[in-house]
Amino acid sequence: MVLVNFWATTCTGCMAEMPKLVALQQKLQSQPYKTLAVAMSYDDRARIDHYVARTGLPFIVTHDTTDQISEAFGDIQLTPTSFLLDKEGRIIQRYVGEPDMATLEAKIRSLI
Repeated sequence: MVLVNFWATTCTGCMAEMPKLVALQQKLQSQPYKTLAVAMSYDDRARIDHYVARTGLPFIVTHDTTDQISEAFGDIQLTPTSFLLDKEGRIIQRYVGEPDMATLEAKIRSLI
């Protein structure tokens, strides 16, 4: 189970959501669940690196410099946008904006 989260350091909603994603990852650390944070191509690499270093994000962070990841998920334009994938990589749920974390956690736990 993977949550792919498209975000940007310039997105206030993303910055509000990120600590909640960290908490969710920590709650589910013993489960077969991972978060993948995909920084948008327009984001500044130095800002991304600074944020990751300052917060110690407990998940994989990548910078979609070529928009290939964004395009693979339907040409993401709005952040935050997240996709919950099952163990076969199929999209189970799409979230535009910050999802309700309790509902997201319950969904993940029901699918693990």
